[in-house]
Amino acid sequence: MSARFSTPDLMPTLSAGHHRTPKRGACFMEFASYLAGERWSDHPRCTDPTLSALARAVNDLMRDSRRSELAVDVPRVIGLRGDDRRIGLLVALRAASSALPVASMDRQRALAVAVLALVDALDTVGVHEVRSRRAAEDALAQNPDAAAWAAGHLAVWGVNASELVRRGCDAIIRASVLGVAQACVPDADDRLAAMLRAAIEDVEAYLGAGSTVAVGMPEPVAV
Repeated sequence: MSARFSTPDLMPTLSAGHHRTPKRGACFMEFASYLAGERWSDHPRCTDPTLSALARAVNDLMRDSRRSELAVDVPRVIGLRGDDRRIGLLVALRAASSALPVASMDRQRALAVAVLALVDALDTVGVHEVRSRRAAEDALAQNPDAAAWAAGHLAVWGVNASELVRRGCDAIIRASVLGVAQACVPDADDRLAAMLRAAIEDVEAYLGAGSTVAVGMPEPVAV
């Protein structure tokens, strides 16, 4: 076979976990660093750290047979980074809103607290994104008992927007992705992929980056 039909030797394949080199595979964000021309890393500079955290978590918890479907979304996160931490609040809100309707009962109250706290924090820092707000309202409406408990909890304890930005978003993302991955639903992988794609769309809208970065992509390869 001629060389022009062969697969590049170092084109990474999506797989779970951290990888030392492209030959050993790549997680979602390692693939992004590769396409962006950065040093090989699962924490590349080209993407917001909280969005990166969500991408890594979704990548690791999707089944091996489905993970390659995420490859087409890798170029979209390249360049999605701003100088403020409000992006993290948006990403965490999308993750919690996506998880709340299907998470187990022992997680629902914590996720409802997260949703309400993130909405309040976004209001405090002056971010009013319609898409994410509607998703939050829909999630709370589907879980009225958890929403009522969360509202009562926050009425007593309140929310510190600065602390939530600094420390809370990554924890919320971990709980949200686990909540979906371990939910008793037949479409957990579909929901995880949809969570990540919706978060990417939220950040694109916030940054005004409606068009994706033009980066060549191979066809997804199953792992």
